[in-house]
Amino acid sequence: MKHYLVVVDMQKDFVDGALGTKEAVAIVPDVAKKIADFKGAIFVTLDTHFENYMQTAEGRKLPVPHCIKGTEGWALDKTVAAALEQKGYTPVEKLTFGSVDLPAMIRKAAGDEDFTIELIGLCTDICVVSNALLLKASFPEVEIAVDAACCAGVTPEKHEAALETMRSCQIEVK
Repeated sequence: MKHYLVVVDMQKDFVDGALGTKEAVAIVPDVAKKIADFKGAIFVTLDTHFENYMQTAEGRKLPVPHCIKGTEGWALDKTVAAALEQKGYTPVEKLTFGSVDLPAMIRKAAGDEDFTIELIGLCTDICVVSNALLLKASFPEVEIAVDAACCAGVTPEKHEAALETMRSCQIEVK
């Protein structure tokens, strides 16, 4: 049985940058420990925007430039990056909340073996839930879990609401 950890958008702009929160900062040590202790392969999503962000559909609804490729805000949080460097990982750049490429990448990595998926990261109510639901739709028989202690939402209330949505969709919340 193979095990996959999906680290969602643990980038500076979501931790302590343009869209950072105290809750995001607070999960960094737990995320780094989870990465260090994980036995399996790791995929890391990177929210990726460009200089034209404000002209995109997302930019018009969320007019806060963030995760512009090549900027400091696009980079992984330093503590998370250090943990990942010790383990190795597959980066997954994504242009929107959920990665449509991630399921195919996991399917290819798994080959014919059974596998589990666990998600951690930011933001619970946007990108974590989006990726979790895409993965559940792609792999309805696979055990998919989210570690609530290694996630943070835009607000604590939205974090809890997203966890409840995932529970409703038969994603285990740890």
